Amino acid sequence: MEYALKSESLTRDFGPLRAVDHLTLAVRQGEIFGLLGPNGAGKTTTMKMLTTLLPPTSGTAFVAGLNIIRDAAKVRGVIGYVPQLVSADGTLTGRENLILSAKLYDIPRKERAERVEAVLRTMGLVDAANRMVRQYSGGMIRRLEIAQAMLHRPSVLFLDEPTVGLDPVARQAVWDYLKTLITSHPTTVVLTTHSMEEADSLCDRLAILSHGKTAALGMPQELKSSLGLEGATLTDVFRHYTGADLETGGDFREISKRRRTIRRLG
Repeated sequence: MEYALKSESLTRDFGPLRAVDHLTLAVRQGEIFGLLGPNGAGKTTTMKMLTTLLPPTSGTAFVAGLNIIRDAAKVRGVIGYVPQLVSADGTLTGRENLILSAKLYDIPRKERAERVEAVLRTMGLVDAANRMVRQYSGGMIRRLEIAQAMLHRPSVLFLDEPTVGLDPVARQAVWDYLKTLITSHPTTVVLTTHSMEEADSLCDRLAILSHGKTAALGMPQELKSSLGLEGATLTDVFRHYTGADLETGGDFREISKRRRTIRRLG
């Protein structure tokens, strides 16, 4: 079986605190893979290591066959990444943001215009392409950021809570456009989320993290069936394997970051 991502005993310490503890995962090519867990479970730290933003203390991982330590620069060339905080430039138009991203990704000049127009169509942003991004709704901003991350046709797309702060209608639109985009260009997606609805609707498989380790792994329906309870939900699965309720809190930094994101997405 072909894997888009494999981690081998991936570990990250912050002084005496072990945030990720010998995490071993294998993500299949073409699937949408979700990372779930309570605050402090290691999701964000794992995502940062896999995207080469943070070096592991020990262990390693391979993304598209590239070692995240030895081949970090090459890894960054074959992945797309949409952080939780807003990354699009509000002082530019949607098209200008995409053109800038195309240059940063070193997409050949003769291909840039075609690539930009293609993602604008796929993400439903053609009519808004020449408007300033600061005039966009939260859902439109997220769709633009996903379009930016997909311009260079990455092998793996990383999404850090892609719909945080969005209302239900905008959230559904992001899901629908995301599914269309990865169908038009097969890409493996790894996402973190606190939304059980999002995980159940989008993900082919899930890993539930607890204290930096994998507490459960499988397809959403498999995980629900593992409880042996009629009508079990992913929320039930989450509670069973982590011993925690879904959290809307976090420490001061997490709360501040989430509120800034929600405020900017409107």
